[in-house]
Amino acid sequence: MPFRDNFMWGAASAATQIEGAWNEDGKCPSIWDVAGKRIRNNENCHTACDHYHRYKDDVALMKLLGLKSYRFSVSMCRVMPEEGKINDKGLQFYRNLVDELCNAGIEPICTLYHWDLPVWAQKKGGWKNKMMPEWIGQYTKAVVETLSDKIAYWVTFNEPIVFIMSGYIQGQNAPFKKDYLHIKSYIRNYYLAHANASKIIRENAKRKPQIGIAMAAGSYVPKTEENEDIEVARNNTFETRNGIFGNTIWLDPIILGTVPDFMKKAISKEDLDLIHQPIDFIGLNVYQSMNAAYGEIPAQGSPRTGMGWTIDERVMYWTTRFYYERYHLDVMITENGIANPDWMMLDGKVHDQQRIDFIDRYLSQLKRAVDEGIPVIGYQHWAIMDNFEWTSGYEPRFGLIYVNYQTQERTIKDSGYHYAEIIKNNGDTLIYE
Repeated sequence: MPFRDNFMWGAASAATQIEGAWNEDGKCPSIWDVAGKRIRNNENCHTACDHYHRYKDDVALMKLLGLKSYRFSVSMCRVMPEEGKINDKGLQFYRNLVDELCNAGIEPICTLYHWDLPVWAQKKGGWKNKMMPEWIGQYTKAVVETLSDKIAYWVTFNEPIVFIMSGYIQGQNAPFKKDYLHIKSYIRNYYLAHANASKIIRENAKRKPQIGIAMAAGSYVPKTEENEDIEVARNNTFETRNGIFGNTIWLDPIILGTVPDFMKKAISKEDLDLIHQPIDFIGLNVYQSMNAAYGEIPAQGSPRTGMGWTIDERVMYWTTRFYYERYHLDVMITENGIANPDWMMLDGKVHDQQRIDFIDRYLSQLKRAVDEGIPVIGYQHWAIMDNFEWTSGYEPRFGLIYVNYQTQERTIKDSGYHYAEIIKNNGDTLIYE
C-alpha cells in the first residue's frame, strides 16, 4: 500500500529555536530567553536563525525542497506579552508567515505551545497556577481568530512530558524547577489547558479543524516478532511505570477518558468531562526506543546520534503501530530526525550521508506501518534547519538546511535534496525488510 496521494510530507520547527527577534515588536521574554548559564557555551536564543526577519527566504527554500506541509509553532510571548493583553504585531508576523506558506502551496500545521512560556506567567507560578488553562484559552482564541481561515491542522501542545517533567519536576529544562510535591497540579493544568484550547479551536475556527497533540512518543521494541514478545513490548510501552509516565498519563484521559491511578484523586468527574473530548489525530515525535531511553544497554558500538540517542529504526514502526492500536486515531509523525556533526566542506556543500541513511531507515519502517493499513497522514522531519537546541545550544545540528550562525547564510544539505526526491516520488523507493 503506497503513501496516500495527499500525504503531508513536511518538516518542523519551533518558535524559540529559529525566530530570534526576542524583544522586538512587543514580544515579552520567555523562560528560555532568561535561561542564562544553563545553556551550553553560555549561548542564547535571542537571535537563533533570525527566521523572524528571513521567513520569506526560508519559505522559498521549503518550496524548493518540495515540502507539502510545514509544522511551526506560535510564540505565546509574541501574542500575549502581558496577562490579558493581545499583541497585534505578534499576530501579524504569523499571518504573514501563513500567507507566504499558502502562496507557496505548503500546508501550515500550527503548534500552539512549544515550551516557550512567558516570563510573566512563570512569575505567577507557571504551569502550577490554576489560571494556566484560562491564559492558554485566551491566547488560543486570538491565534485561531487570526489564522484559522488558512489553517486546518492544529497541534495544541508539544511533548507535555518534557515541559512538565523536565521543566518542573526534574529541573533539566526551563524554568529548571524541582517541584515533585506539586506534580499532580502541573499535570491537571496541562489536561485542562489542552481541553480549553481544543474547545476554543472547535468553536472559533473558520475552517473545519483537525486537532491533534504531539507526544514525545516512544515504544519498547519487541525482542522478536513472536506474539508473546510483541505483547510484552506493548505492555511495557503503556502499562509499566515507565510506560505510564512515558506515555499513557499524557494521553489516556484525553482520548480514552480513563485516568491512571496516580492521578485519580486529582481529577474530578467534572474535570474528566472537560478533558475527554474528541481529537482528530495523534502527533508522534519519534527518536529512540524506550528500551534505550530507559536503560537497556545497546550492543557495544551500536550507532548513536549526536545527542547520544541510540539509532534503531524499528521504533518508528512499533510506536506507530502500538499508538494506533491503543487509540484508533490517525497518526502524524510530527518529529523525527538526527543530530549530526555537520559542517560546510571545502566544496561549499554539506555532505551528511549519515542523515540520509537515518531518513531512509526510519521512513522505510513508517512505510511498513502504512503498508499494514495504519492511517498515517503525514511526516514532519525535525528539523527544517539547524537551530537552537534548548540547553544544548547550537552544537547539535538537526536541519535539512545548514545555518551559518555568523552570517545566517542557509545551505541545503545533501539530506535535504535526498528528502526532496523522496517527496517527489511519494516514498515509492523506500524499502523495508
